[in-house]
Amino acid sequence: MTLRFGPFELDEASRALMCARKEVPLQPRVFDLLVYLTRNHDRVVTKDELLDAVWAHVTVTDNSLQRAVSMLRTVLRNGGMDSAIRNVAGKGYRFCIDGGAEPQAAETADDDAPDLRTRAQRAAAAQAWEEAAAIFAKADATGLLDGNDLHQWALALQCTGKADAAMPLLARALAAHTNAGNVPPAVIDAVTLSGLYFERGQAAIAKGWLARAEDWAAEIDDPATNALILWMKSKVAAFDGEPEFALSLADEAYSAVRHKDAVSIEALSLVYRGFYRLCLGDTRAGLADQDHAATLALSSNRLDPVMGGILYCNILWASRMFGDWARADQWTLGYQKFCSESGMELTGSCQLHRSEVLGVRGSLGEALTRIQDSLARLTSDAPWSIGDANRVLGDIQSAIGNDDAALEAYDKAYSLGWCPEPGRAMLLLERGEAEAAHASLERSLIGKSWWTLQRRGILFAHLGLVAAHTGRREQALELIDELSGSADRWPMPSIRALTNEAQSVLAHTKGDYEAALRHLHLARQLWSSIEGRVHVVRLRLRIAKLQLERDDIRGASAELHAAQLITHDLGSHKLEANCAELQREIAMRESGRAA
Repeated sequence: MTLRFGPFELDEASRALMCARKEVPLQPRVFDLLVYLTRNHDRVVTKDELLDAVWAHVTVTDNSLQRAVSMLRTVLRNGGMDSAIRNVAGKGYRFCIDGGAEPQAAETADDDAPDLRTRAQRAAAAQAWEEAAAIFAKADATGLLDGNDLHQWALALQCTGKADAAMPLLARALAAHTNAGNVPPAVIDAVTLSGLYFERGQAAIAKGWLARAEDWAAEIDDPATNALILWMKSKVAAFDGEPEFALSLADEAYSAVRHKDAVSIEALSLVYRGFYRLCLGDTRAGLADQDHAATLALSSNRLDPVMGGILYCNILWASRMFGDWARADQWTLGYQKFCSESGMELTGSCQLHRSEVLGVRGSLGEALTRIQDSLARLTSDAPWSIGDANRVLGDIQSAIGNDDAALEAYDKAYSLGWCPEPGRAMLLLERGEAEAAHASLERSLIGKSWWTLQRRGILFAHLGLVAAHTGRREQALELIDELSGSADRWPMPSIRALTNEAQSVLAHTKGDYEAALRHLHLARQLWSSIEGRVHVVRLRLRIAKLQLERDDIRGASAELHAAQLITHDLGSHKLEANCAELQREIAMRESGRAA
């Protein structure tokens, strides 16, 4: 059976998907998913049905389905058809070959159907965002929509990844609200516009909308509205390099709405207060604030998808910036579940978060797919973070072993104003350019930008490691003492693992074999505790080399075997080559001993 849709041609018999006459590679499960969806394009297919059909006799979770859908959408995006796979909230997925709108919630005869505006409102209430957006567009042609309708239409577009299209609707909603004398919703739309412009790097316009919102809010006494403005002002203050002021604004916002039946604003102000506390070194209190905010939001059924997305993204961002990989993974899975249940598309930022977590944990193929999808989306989602996405792309390419591609991605990140460290420095160190690595890390710590404040701990830890490798013993010890002596500030396993690795290098330089080996084992255990498999393999190989120095062939072979078992699943030809090289060295040592 051959099926054509848009520029694609699907040939089931030959298991081939063509786009503009060129074959598109698909993983087997993703191909099976596409086949099943296209065969059943006339109806909504439930998640359970898809899991049974595509993963028959295999026990998997919804996450496997979500990943396959995301990968399939990435492929379809190349032909402009990523929106063909529609997520029907609480039901499943439907493949819309003709590109038409999602089936309407009530498929009654036209004579019996409610008017367009009511149908659009019902679809939005059911979180059928694609359907709601399509019907609102039809209703708009009749002039039926008021400010609340325009706001809901904009929300529907944001939930389907079309924030650019939502912005003019928010401006119209704002005008409608002010004409009707409805100040609170006008303020909300103005702050939303400020946030969208802010995400696009247009800070001057964002500040203009925020000033307008603040001017209107002065006319009313509404704690939730005022807290929303304070929250947005805190984001601007952080962007301007004033973290202490940002913290005071977020704290004021939280105090204004705490326990006052304004859950969304309460959670947002709390999560940002936590973020600023993290930036200023109050790590435990910052993490407590963020986890409290997420629990508060999840316990409420009044959190709209956009607010939820902002909240989750902040937590994930903070987890990534501070090297808290276990926490990042937990909240990423929670965010994916939130998106699935609310019918919301995964954003480019979410894909960026997930790709970095997957890269650290060793799912390098999927990490590469997701970061490429993220780069495709961020142009409209959050162009300011394209530099960060290139930094993560560099880390993934480096872990795979594509060093030239990694350096190219790091250079792109730097050209976009984003610091490519510590990944670039670690690659330079690995290539024998230790002094360049040290200089690059020291430059990354210059100044007090919000980015530097967030990553200070992880940058310090890598600088300590490179300092140890370059013979700067005093600097390395000073950094190790700073990080190890501040357990409340730097409790992350990744930072503790890096300081142990630096201590191992220093001990090895002094000829203290036992201490060097002990610190390497501690570092490996810490990375294992957060499933940092790429680092686990790297450290096992270092342990094996150290054991070979002492002629412990049996111990080295055991570490190599453990590393090989993990490497087989990573998709890193760099680590595979390192394992093979060590295998040859062990074999030569064994043959020499036998002779």
